[in-house]
Amino acid sequence: SKAATQQAPGRFRKPKLAQQNGRFAIVTGGTRGMGFETAKHLARLGMHVVIAGNEREEGAAAIWRIQEEDFEFAYVDLTCLKSVRQFAQTFQNRGLPLHVLVNNAGTMMLPERRTEDGFEFHFALNYLGHFLLTNLLLDTLKRSGRQGRCSRVVNMSSATHYAGVVLLGDCPNSYTSLGAYAQSKLALVLFTYYLQEQLAAGGFPVTASAVDPGMVNTPLYDNLWSIAQALKKPVAKILFRTPAQGASISVYAAAASELEGVGGCYLYNGHRKQSSDTSYDSELQAELWKKSCELVGLQEA
Repeated sequence: SKAATQQAPGRFRKPKLAQQNGRFAIVTGGTRGMGFETAKHLARLGMHVVIAGNEREEGAAAIWRIQEEDFEFAYVDLTCLKSVRQFAQTFQNRGLPLHVLVNNAGTMMLPERRTEDGFEFHFALNYLGHFLLTNLLLDTLKRSGRQGRCSRVVNMSSATHYAGVVLLGDCPNSYTSLGAYAQSKLALVLFTYYLQEQLAAGGFPVTASAVDPGMVNTPLYDNLWSIAQALKKPVAKILFRTPAQGASISVYAAAASELEGVGGCYLYNGHRKQSSDTSYDSELQAELWKKSCELVGLQEA
């Protein structure tokens, strides 16, 4: 399968990117790993970056590590709908623009568990929290963009989405952590395409794309069982990208001039790639959007 044949990391050479002075970005899960590297690169291009995460100490440490860049940390727990709403409201109350939203936070390979809102954990953190956050910030993104200088939504997916089956947040009778993770990553691609279609239909200066960073040696793999962990360490040096290499693709999606006004992409190694056949199912896209609005308490737009 496509998911099983994920390539060893060919070195993606990010083109020279134009300065992004005066632009504002939010990166979820930006306190460590690929999110931290994404935030760091965007800040070095001149963006003011809000690192959004659920670990205040990690956030403070991340800001301290790069004191010369234009960073700030803001707390949000993406598994808690109330927390997502509070974060979005606090940001909007500041009256700041928003030009880039990188939905990067995620988890994988967890034992079966539910959030306090009652959702399967991978689905809640990787997808549903980002669905709500994006919708709550969408008006700000629309106001901040303009034709020829669109705002951008970048959703972090994975090759595992090729094996995903969307069950609208419910787990099958035989729960597997990989199946739950794959579902959440497929949901992100379906969401990306439906969102882009609505934005284009309305003529709004916002684009949405999904990114596949490849296999990246990040804390996501901390939940692998101990034998696999031991095997992963030597393999990671050969097959896995570093967090900086993985982040280069999300930075490219967020800032590359050749992607200006171009949305609805699934990007791997800086190139548009076919995502799974299921991800192009327009009826499933619409069904997932409608169900997601119900789950998070949004009126469907």
